[in-house]
Amino acid sequence: MISGIDYLLARRLKLIKGRRVALLSHQAALVKGGATSAQALHRALGSSLKALFGPEHGFSGQSAAGEKTLSSIHPDWKIPVYALYGERRAPDPEMLADIDVVICDLQDIGVRCYTYLATMFNMYKCCRDAGVELIVTDRPIPLPAIVDGPMLQPAFESFVAPCALPMVYGMTPGETIRWISGRDSSLFQPQVITMQGWNRRDSLCFAADAGGFMSPSPGIKSVESACSYAALVFCEALIALDCGRGTNMAFRLFGAPWLESEKLCSRLNRKKIAGVEFHPFHYVGNAGRWQGRELNGVRLCVHSPALFHPATCSLHIIRELGDCYGYSRIWGGKGTRQRWFDKLYGEESTRRELKEGRSVKLIVKRWQRESQEFLAEREKVLLYK
Repeated sequence: MISGIDYLLARRLKLIKGRRVALLSHQAALVKGGATSAQALHRALGSSLKALFGPEHGFSGQSAAGEKTLSSIHPDWKIPVYALYGERRAPDPEMLADIDVVICDLQDIGVRCYTYLATMFNMYKCCRDAGVELIVTDRPIPLPAIVDGPMLQPAFESFVAPCALPMVYGMTPGETIRWISGRDSSLFQPQVITMQGWNRRDSLCFAADAGGFMSPSPGIKSVESACSYAALVFCEALIALDCGRGTNMAFRLFGAPWLESEKLCSRLNRKKIAGVEFHPFHYVGNAGRWQGRELNGVRLCVHSPALFHPATCSLHIIRELGDCYGYSRIWGGKGTRQRWFDKLYGEESTRRELKEGRSVKLIVKRWQRESQEFLAEREKVLLYK
């Protein structure tokens, strides 16, 4: 598999040669040989690379979730590194005033509340308004064939829900920008540099010759974490539970001191949720309410990514936790952020239906019914079989 940025550098460099270029990216975006896309572009363009932009977690990818990042000057190249998760979430017009083309090369995971989607969307709007060309160099996502979860309702639009997409939307960054521009009445058309030799069956292929999968944020430490992120991101809102933040298993497990691992795993495995099995896992919490405590946990093993629907899986987990331990313990603890749950899921109906005892099957049927229009739109922008 050849990534979009590698193909641009090897075969399409004339698109950017002699032009003033900016790059929206991070150190997780690697090229063949293991260098970052920024390093490869600087070698190819020299002083024509005028600026870098970094998403949440910073250009280095090391800042914590929600931590504001600061703009700086690159220590070697002496060009600005603009932070798009600090004082601003989108470029100011003057940042693009001397730029001819912006390249977007982000290792995303295809989940609406993972904020790289919002940052790319904001960059699209700013380039459109400034008359600056936008090129998206494409990369794989962990679950490219899966569409799952509720559609965004307009009242819940936010930085973790920027577009009218399902929670898990099954489009690469290049396909996503095609979907975004297709819904825009302007004539602005970003160019997508596609991957070569990749298809949707290669869901976990991240180009070993380019260094493989590099962690795009502190909470996504592996492809496995990226696969199960949407199944466990609700733990950010339900303070009673830990999801492994600060450990090397973040978003691959959940736990609490009062949880009975064997019993809960047995109940979840009896449901035969497609693509995943559950295993007891005991560990020490490293963040949040249970930091430093020994926790009884459940580890998700996603053995068949092509079958795994993480948002649906989250419903089963929440339902079993409520049935086993009471919904007041799960939803009513001090510090529980029910409105944040709604923001993550992009609507309030899912939370209400879970608390009212509506079956998972009926909730998922509603999701599927409401996403029919999106599925038709998605089909038109897909670039890979």
